[in-house]
This record gives sequence, structure tokens and C-alpha cells, in this order.
Amino acid sequence: MRKIKTLALGLIIFTSCVNLDLNPLSYGSSDSWYSTAEEVDMSLNGLYKNAFIGNDEDEWTDDYFTRNTPSPLITGTLNSQTDFVINYWILSYKAIERANAILEGIDKAKNTMTANMYAKYKAEALFIRAYQYSRLISHFGDVPYYTNVLTLEESFSLKRIDKNTILRAIYEDFDSAATYLPTSYSDSEIKRATRGAAYALKARIALYMGDYSIARDAAKACMDLNVYDLNTDFETLFLSKTKNAKETVFGIPRSIALGYPLDITRYFCMARISRNAGGYCGINPSWELFCSFLCSDGMEIDKSPLFDPHNPFQNRDPRCTVTIAEFQTPYLGFMFNPHPDSLKSLNFSTNVMVDNKDCRSVNQYASYNGMVWKKGVDKDWLLNGYKIEPDKIIIRYADVLLIFAEAKIELNETDQEARDAINKVRARAYKVNYTQTTSYPEVVATSQSELRKIIRTERRMEFAFEGLRYMDLIRWKLAGKALNRDNFGLLDPTELLTKVVSQGLWFFPLVPVIDSDGLPDFSSMYSTGLIKQLSIRTFNESRQYLWPIPLTDILTNKNLTQNPNY
Repeated sequence: MRKIKTLALGLIIFTSCVNLDLNPLSYGSSDSWYSTAEEVDMSLNGLYKNAFIGNDEDEWTDDYFTRNTPSPLITGTLNSQTDFVINYWILSYKAIERANAILEGIDKAKNTMTANMYAKYKAEALFIRAYQYSRLISHFGDVPYYTNVLTLEESFSLKRIDKNTILRAIYEDFDSAATYLPTSYSDSEIKRATRGAAYALKARIALYMGDYSIARDAAKACMDLNVYDLNTDFETLFLSKTKNAKETVFGIPRSIALGYPLDITRYFCMARISRNAGGYCGINPSWELFCSFLCSDGMEIDKSPLFDPHNPFQNRDPRCTVTIAEFQTPYLGFMFNPHPDSLKSLNFSTNVMVDNKDCRSVNQYASYNGMVWKKGVDKDWLLNGYKIEPDKIIIRYADVLLIFAEAKIELNETDQEARDAINKVRARAYKVNYTQTTSYPEVVATSQSELRKIIRTERRMEFAFEGLRYMDLIRWKLAGKALNRDNFGLLDPTELLTKVVSQGLWFFPLVPVIDSDGLPDFSSMYSTGLIKQLSIRTFNESRQYLWPIPLTDILTNKNLTQNPNY
């Protein structure tokens, strides 16, 4: 019986009640597996499982507010027994073990496939292995590294390897994969890893590790394929109806009809949509995110003459109202307005005024900060029992462009090529070409410090709700600052009406200050009693820039050491 032995890496819990899924249906149960091209292909399909592929959680960042208990990353209680830390570790190594098994076994099937097919299959396994090791070193630092199928004895002797050594191996795997992966797939083919995806994910991990010349060159290689382009409409890119967009460099398709992957739960949808639309509205965009969107003149809200704190959605970068529902605009069939005096709301389907459950004067569980997610949300969210099927985008072309620009900026190559990459992304938000410089706030800065701040703000506006903010905060060493600031929101309705509305200060009583790192500061509003503290964030800088190695592995393998201060 063939078994995958990722045993000393989170999979050493020998109890009958734990289903480790070590022999899924895509794998055979004998040593003769991998004897045909079909068996190899089935095994490769298993590497693209939803559980193995994904970005980080937004709840780990300052873009996010929840009424529920915040993540251990936000409360400073992250430890070696935290569930998502254990799962991340286990699943990454499970995928690595499967990739290694394919690479070891594929020669048995070599005579059943063409040379091109053989090279492509190996390239896919190398791609997944490089991707998984990228995830591990970016979160845990030094980790065990191996490229063979382990025996039980070998699994217990593994040691942590310097992340920079692993990084070089990651680059080699991505480069080898890029050599043999296709640039694209036909409509009739299953869409898996491509050459562009290998370049793009190599660029991403290089950027995360501060290897800027590698990041620049890998991003440029992806750009030079001329396969990808920005979606003309930023808003529709994230909807269920937009499938296999040209902007998607690597992603996983979702399908309700095929039942895969139904990873977006009913709770996920209901927690994010408004009370009028039938949701819980318990997970909201933070005020920090809202205030980080620039004004339409390209300036921060505390510096732009266009910003009106009492009408804060006006004159903002278009991505603001794509990401967050604007007040007094239609949202999932109702007029959205969290104003405490707005006790009724128009139901557009019946043209009847109904109780406004999005106002906390009517429903105490309406959004505590007045913010509601809009990015990717449409009426599909209300159908099929809250099952939705937008493509799961892991990396898209806008990220490739901004990786390229940031890498050049960090190398002090502050030239027009770097600015053009940013401007292409920014101009798309305004639905114009980047050469139409009078139709959007063109980036013209030339200094490294100015461009560094611009690119960081650009990433926040562009990638909200996409699982990229966490690693941005970690690699910029801003998590200690951003995640030690409390979450703020609206006063309770009676106080809000008395202290804010009656004084003509709705929505923001004051203009929050944006600091030198682009982070909004609400301390003045809070000190004057005009806003409410919703939750306390705590980020332990002495340890949380890396995750802890799971306790089970530390206890069962004496060769493994723990990260500092865990």
C-alpha cells in the first residue's frame, strides 16, 4: 500500500479520529501507481485542490472589522496551537509531498506520453512545490526542505533549512517550470499552471523576500509574454459572471454546477452583506481602509481640497465605491443608508419604503461603522442558498505590474517605466488608458521615498478584499504600527444623533490625519468623544512577524526549533 509520509510535519497525529486524507481518490493504492499518463494527470489535478491554493485572510489586517472574536493575529494571541497555523503548515507539506511523489514516480509512465506531455507534467509538479515552499518561508521563515518522498525515519530527522537556501531552490523550480509550461490553454483544456504564473509567483516571493532584482526581472518576463491585460472594468472583474478573465494570471475556477470548489460558505456571504439584503453585516471594511483611498486629484484625504468629511464618498478614487458601498446608492435591491435618522429605505423591487435595517436606530446589528463590502458583491450572492462562484484569483496582472514597479522603486530605478506600470493600474480604475493623463491623477513623482508611499497606497486601493494586505504589512514592517491601532466606528444611535448629526458633523466629525506611512489616525476624533472604539488590536512585534512552528512537530521531532518568543 503506497502512503505519503509527511509524518513529522504536522501529519504525525496517529489517531483514528483524524482524517489526514493521505490517499485521496486521485491517488492509487499500490506501488504501481503513476504507470500511465492518466494516473499522473489525475494526481496533478489533486495538487490544485482549493485547500492547497489561496492567499491570506483579510481578517488578519487593518482592512477588516468583525463583530465576532477577532483573529489571534489581531489580538496578539497567536501561538503554536492556533488552528489556521497548523492547517497552513499541514496542507502546504501535504501538497509538497504529493508533488514530490509525482516527480519521483512519473518515469514509470514516461512511455505512455509524449515528450512534451512528460515535460509539462513535471513542470506542473515543480510549480506547485515552489508555490508551497514560497508560502511556508514567507510565513514561518526557515522550514524543513526536502524534494523526495520521505521514509518515516527521514521525516523524524528533518531540520529547518535557511530560508534563503530554500528561496534559491524555489527560483530554480519556478524557472524549470516556466521552461515547459504552456503560455495558455485552449477553451477545451483544463486550465492549470502556465509559464506566466510561474514568472508571476516567482516575482511575488522575490518581492516578499526583498530580492528586488529577481522580482523585477520575473515580473517583466511575465509582462513580455503579452498574454495578460488589465480588465477594462475593475468592478466586473470580481463578479461571478466574469470567468477566466485575461487579467487572471493564476487562479482556480469555481462552479456551483460542478460543485467545486464550494469554499465560499453561506456565512461568508451573509456576514458581509447588509441587513436589508438579508445579511448579518458583521464583517465590514475598516475606516482605515476607507480613508486610504485617495481623492480624485491623487492626494490623500487630509491634504486634498476635494475631500468633504461630511460627504466622504465624493471625489474619491473610483475603487473606493467599488470596494465599499456608497451611502444613498442602490445596494442589493435597497437604498443603502446607515444615517441614524434614515428609519426607512426604498425596496427597489417593490418600490415600497420599508424599515431600514441598515440603520442602527432600527437594527442594533447594522454595520457598527457604517461600512459594507461591495467589491465582488452582486445579486448572485442572494441566490442558490448564498452559494457564489467567482473565480478564485491567486495573482492577477495588476499585481504583476505593481510588483514590477515596486521592485524597480526599491532598486532606486525611479524611471518612467516604473511610473507607467503604476499608471496603467490607476488609469484602469478611471476606465481610461494610462496615456490619457488629464483623465486620471497620473503618477509623476521621481523620488524613491515618494514613489514608495504611492505604490503602497496603490496596492491597498487595488487589492482590498483579495488576501494580499497581510503580507504587505509584514514585509514592509508596518504590522507593528498598523495592527496596534484600535478599530473605530460610529457612536451608538442616541449619542450619534446628539453629538454628531445635530452638530452637522455626519459622517466624519473631523478629517483623520494620514501619517507618513499612509495610515489614517483617528485619535483626535476619539479623544473628543465623537467616535467609538469597537475593538482593540494587538500585534506582538517581538514574535509575530513570523508564525510559530506547530507545537506537535516541535514535540515529536527534537531537531526542529521554534521561532523566537513563542
